[in-house]
Amino acid sequence: MCDPERLQEAQDFLAQHPEVQSVDLLISDLNGVLRGKRVPRDNVVGVLEAGMRLPASVFALDVCGNTIEETGLGLASGDGDRTCSPVAGTLVTTPWAKHHNQAQMLMTMEEDDGTPFACDPRQLLKRLLARFSALALTPVIAVELEFYLIDRERDSVGAPQPPRSPATGERASQSQLYSVIELDEYADFLEDITLAAQAQRLPIDTALKECAPGQFEVNLLHHADALRACDEAVMLKRLIKGVAIRHGFEATFMAKPYSQEAGNGTHVHISLLDAAGNNVFATADGGDLGSPLLRHAIAGLAELMPASMAIFAPNLNSYRRFQPSLYVPMAPTWGYDNRSVALRIPSGSPRARRIEHRVAGADANPYLLLAALLAGIEHGMAHELTPPAPITGNAYEQVEPSLPISWPQALDAWLESDVFIDSFGETFHRVYHANRRAEYELSRQAISALEYRWYLRNT
Repeated sequence: MCDPERLQEAQDFLAQHPEVQSVDLLISDLNGVLRGKRVPRDNVVGVLEAGMRLPASVFALDVCGNTIEETGLGLASGDGDRTCSPVAGTLVTTPWAKHHNQAQMLMTMEEDDGTPFACDPRQLLKRLLARFSALALTPVIAVELEFYLIDRERDSVGAPQPPRSPATGERASQSQLYSVIELDEYADFLEDITLAAQAQRLPIDTALKECAPGQFEVNLLHHADALRACDEAVMLKRLIKGVAIRHGFEATFMAKPYSQEAGNGTHVHISLLDAAGNNVFATADGGDLGSPLLRHAIAGLAELMPASMAIFAPNLNSYRRFQPSLYVPMAPTWGYDNRSVALRIPSGSPRARRIEHRVAGADANPYLLLAALLAGIEHGMAHELTPPAPITGNAYEQVEPSLPISWPQALDAWLESDVFIDSFGETFHRVYHANRRAEYELSRQAISALEYRWYLRNT
């Protein structure tokens, strides 16, 4: 049942927005795909009051929407419903909607007795955050998302292609990192992202042109409410896709849409505050090297990185990103102000000492990504682990690739991780593996165009 504050929030929102005719009630599945129901305005309060009902098997779905029975959440359990409750502060308008009369609200799944549903990624992250709260530590998070704008028309072989510039009509073809010209050419699109973010109370920091044709990055400001930070990342991805459609493009967070161009990543900046609001990764004297807790956290993240790859790279395409010299880490390395490593300690004020995690793709589920990072940090601090020496210079030339860069390798590493069984719970650990393994097995049945070109006539 919805708590009185959420009901009042909905009633106040509808009173303030008489133009809203429907509300999308959304929940993020294991893949980060938003699923849910569109509810007419007059039914919103009633649905929230009773609790929206969805089958638990929403967390058994693969990226194509197929129920993976091996998870045990489908027919084996009777495919029963659970209650979904609203997430505070996420009832907002969707300015990109065609008639500007829609809104949305994020939901989270619970058991019928009100306890968290073990397979909901948001509930999982909430549980990890409670472990840090017990240590009187508060994670501070900032999320950076890369994406491609692509033409809504595919090329002659059905592959994506860069969009045509709204200003010149020419198709993007160059890798112009930090190009201000291209920011100007796509200014209307980027301005509408900013306006929509303001309407949804999403704290956008910067937007920049990334290094490939049609590739951009939008950054969110750091947040001491890690759940809210991930809510905002989920909402921002939907916002960018919606605004892109309004401008005649598509936006994709696919990890590697082009074989010869850079992939899309999700970079996460993370620090920890103590009960007095002090950054525990900084030293008392403001030294550049950071505190012992910073080094323990780095060591824990590095040790769990192989098993974490099933979260950081959750699907078949994810592993296309991992190629040498494309600014995608291939080993659990770290260093100061070094973009060739997996765990970068940015320069700047020592008081703002933090870790920038650079491994995950933009296709990663934000809740699961942050949960995996917290598990690594907790593991490192609990065991007072010591990291290897930081890398100076090009990490790709100094450290051999060692991370799992194929889907089955990553899933095997995940399955064998006792740390993740403890941190994520046995039920989630098993369900996630079954879901991803089944999608992998399904992908093996597909025959690619490359195989036809290479083998149809030549073998």
